[in-house]
Amino acid sequence: MNIEDQRVVKIHYILKDDVGDIIDSSEGKEPLPYIHGTGALIPGLERELAGRAAGEEFEVTIEPEEGYGELDPELVQAVDRSVVGDIEGLQPGMQLEARDPDGHVRYVIVREVSEETVVLDANPPLAGRTLHFKVTIDSIREATAEELEHGHAH
Repeated sequence: MNIEDQRVVKIHYILKDDVGDIIDSSEGKEPLPYIHGTGALIPGLERELAGRAAGEEFEVTIEPEEGYGELDPELVQAVDRSVVGDIEGLQPGMQLEARDPDGHVRYVIVREVSEETVVLDANPPLAGRTLHFKVTIDSIREATAEELEHGHAH
């Protein structure tokens, strides 16, 4: 059975950056399950998985436009420090939860902290980065009607 839309696929992966540092990995964990064709993975990785079979292992480099996108400078804003409240130990690299004007929760990363302002970045943490994956396909099966209805593998 090959990977096609509406099939549950389980993969093991190692994700590295351009210098070879591991960003994320399923090593020592259960394989990552997803339903192919639902947009659960970044587009470039999902495209590279299409048509492959269980047991296959491959390496692929995904450029930002097929990953988490390019960095959008409009998503980086300096705000008055009062906007983030009294967060003890506020420092660059921290991830905060924020609400957009429509009330949706967004996660932002603190980039800079001064006495008066805090620079917040709402870009995805891996935006603008080239991603290097080593992937092993663990298993493939048809998704159940319930999984398709819910949009995720059970």
